[in-house]
Formats: sequence, C-alpha cells, structure tokens
Amino acid sequence: MTMDALTALLIIAGYFSVLMIVSWLTTRKADTESFFNANRKSPWFLVAFGMVGATLSGVTFISVPGEVGNSAFSYLQFVLGNVVGYWLVAAILIPLYYKLGLVSIYSFLDQRFGKYSYKTGSFFFLISKLIGAAFRLYLVAGVLQIAIFDAFNIPFGITVLVSILLIWIYTYKGGIKTIVWTDTLQTLFLVSAVIFTIVVITKAMNWNFKEMFSAIDANPLSDIFTWEWKSGNNFFKQFFAGMFITIVMVGMDQDMMQKNLTCKNRKEAQKNMVVFSVSFLITVFMFLCLGALLYIYAGKNNITIPSNTDDLYPMLALNEFGLFVAIVFLLGITAAAYSSADSALTALTTSFCFDFLDFKEKEKQHKIKTRKLVHLLFSALLLIVILLFKVLNNESVVVAVFTLAGYTYGPILGLFIFGIYVKRKVIDKFVPYIAVVSPVLSYLIASNSEYLFNGYKFGFEILILNGLLTFSGLLLFSKKML
Repeated sequence: MTMDALTALLIIAGYFSVLMIVSWLTTRKADTESFFNANRKSPWFLVAFGMVGATLSGVTFISVPGEVGNSAFSYLQFVLGNVVGYWLVAAILIPLYYKLGLVSIYSFLDQRFGKYSYKTGSFFFLISKLIGAAFRLYLVAGVLQIAIFDAFNIPFGITVLVSILLIWIYTYKGGIKTIVWTDTLQTLFLVSAVIFTIVVITKAMNWNFKEMFSAIDANPLSDIFTWEWKSGNNFFKQFFAGMFITIVMVGMDQDMMQKNLTCKNRKEAQKNMVVFSVSFLITVFMFLCLGALLYIYAGKNNITIPSNTDDLYPMLALNEFGLFVAIVFLLGITAAAYSSADSALTALTTSFCFDFLDFKEKEKQHKIKTRKLVHLLFSALLLIVILLFKVLNNESVVVAVFTLAGYTYGPILGLFIFGIYVKRKVIDKFVPYIAVVSPVLSYLIASNSEYLFNGYKFGFEILILNGLLTFSGLLLFSKKML
C-alpha cells in the first residue's frame, strides 16, 4: 500500500503540530536570554542527540544512500575527518568561547583584531548560512512539492512561504531554547526512518541482521578507502577536508556553536561534542548501509535505478516498502530539512543582533521587539533566496551558487586560526580586502589546478587553501605586538 497526497499532507500537518506544542512548552517563561543562549541550562546529552539531525540536512538524507552507487562507502573517509574535527573543536574552540563568555562567537574577532575583522567574519557567516540554508530547504521543498502539494495545485511559492512561516512561529519566541528540544525530536524521526527502512529491507530479503551485514560486506558497494592521489575520493584529501570543514562549519559557525554554548559549562559542552561525534559517525554509517541495501534490493527485484541517484531512496520508500516506511520516510526527510533551517534562522538572528546591532547579553526586555523584527527579516530573506533558486531553475547555476557559499568559510578559518595561534597585531582596516581576495584567488587556482599541478583536482580541500591564503594575507598585513 502506498501513501496518497492527502495522507502525506495530514502527516506533515501533524508533525508541525507537535513542534508547535514543544515550542509552547519551552517558551512559557522565555526571555531574550532564552532566545540567544537558552539561559545556559540545556542538558548536554539533549544537545548532543539533537545536533545529529541539525548536521544531517535533507540533502544528506536523500543523497548519501544514493551516492553509495557512485562512490561506495568512500564518504566515510570524509566523516572520519569530521570526527577528528569535532574533537579538535571540543579541545580548542569550546574552552576559548566559554572563557570569553561569548554569545556570538565572532565577538572573539573584535576582541582579538578590531571591528573590521569582527564585521568581516560575521558578514561572511551571514552570507554562507543564508545561501546554504536556502539551498537545502529549496531542494527538499521541491521533493515535497512533487510528492504532496502538486496534487492540491498549491504553488511552490506558497509551499515555501507556509514552511518558513511555520518555522518562524515556533522559533520567534524561544529561539535556541526551543531549537534544542525540537532538534532532539527531529533527530528521533530522522534516525527512526533509517532504522525502520533497514529493518523492512532485511525482512524482505529474508535475512537476519548477521546475514544483512555479511551481504553488505561482500558487496563492492561497501568499499571505503581510495588511495589514488589524483582521485577526488583519495583518503587523505577526504580526511583532511572533512576535518577542516568541521572545524570551520561547526567550530567557527554560529549556528552549530550556539547550541553548544547553551550547555551549563565548558566541560558539559565538551562532553556533548565528543558524544555527538560518535553518534554522528554511527548515523552516517547507517545511511551508507541503507544505501547498499537499496541497491541490493533493487538489483534482486529488477528495479531500474533512477538516472539521478538522489531519487532512489524516495522512490523505493514511497512505492516499494509499504505505508509505514513511507510515513517514517516522509517524517525523516521533513525533520532533516527543517532541523537545519530552523537553527540557521535562529543563528542568523543572533549573529546580526549581536554583531551588527550591538546587543549585549544583559540587555533583555527592551530589545525584544528589535530581535523579533530581525527574525522576521531573515525569514523573508530566506524566502526570497529560495524563490530566486526556483526562478533560476538551472541545476548547474544553483550548485555553483551553493559552491560559492563554501568559499566564504575560508576567510573565517584563516581569521580564527591566526587569531588563536599568532601573536601579532593585524592591520584591521585591510582585513575586509584580504577576505575578498582570498576566495577569488582560491577559485582561480582551483579552476586551473589540473594544469598547474600535474592533473591534481581540488575537491572539498579548497577550503584549506582558501584559509591558508587568508592566513598569509593577515600575516603580511600585521606587525609585532608591543
């Protein structure tokens, strides 16, 4: 039995109803401090579990299983780098942020360099996060549009508008305090979807779990390591790219660190990060196992693999495995999409309020109206960017825009590494220029890398080059401290 559009719509409505109840329960005594740091009372284990869902976006939810058919388990190389990156964040950055008592982590740049560096770091985060969150929500909204809303002749613009409005409603008051709890619920839906799908496939193949793992292990799809140095999947390229991307996109990203900074103290935040890293590794491994099982199942049942492998999991979940799996899949992909979008919206609001409107943590009640207005503004910007993606309607252009957002994290990496480890005074007014030139040079080098470096092709590790160029520029325009 498959799921019709009305059933799917009712499930989505029920899902958001639950989120609204959670929001109401967590915001009855909420104030401005609750919005920004949850009064620093979040249980570390709750944050750790919830961060899994926030890290795995809707794109990851449908792409990782499908990508197994193209690159086997090689993605695990990248994730192993992620895990080491999480440990470095726990060891180096979390103690720094707690020592300085930060709400916006970019305040560190103000204390270390000056206002130009501070505004530059925050600006690059705002651009990166806005584009990234819009892109992820756009792709998943497209899936939901085809699966559900087209049947009711609801335009894509209305679908996105209502989605963002719902996110705004359950986050505008409680902010990060609400997000910590909704992320936990959304992670539960996401992980449950993967587990139940694996169980159903295993039963359909008449395997027990030992036989299932044996089948996966014996299949070439489970190959992990690639040692060919020119390959984009080379282990060292993937591992170090994963490590540095985690340091930047978690440890130097307001969205992810804001959750960590809601823990009671530094030790609990560090414990949260370590436990989360292990949970994340296990969850990704389950996604990869699911991908292998999807291909094995399709092969045994003579099911044609879609030309776009991202469509494999949705196609089988919604049409092959029964109503229950269809329901948990729909809940899983919705949770994956909105757990990243809601926290991004809260982080954008926090960063802008503290970094550009000069909020102070102790200023509470008289800032509420301004904070709500900023939250609404970024909700509108998120809607506009998503609709622009729709107007472009060109996958190569959209992917290029998203790739461009990845370049903007390089200057943040260079700024933080220099600020933490180099005891020199940067000429602050030159920092915005360095932050613009470095991604441009990185792009030019990456575009010509095969010619310049004997066939070497940059992948995710372009971030490292970008950060190194920023670091070099800061070193060039700096002087000894007095």
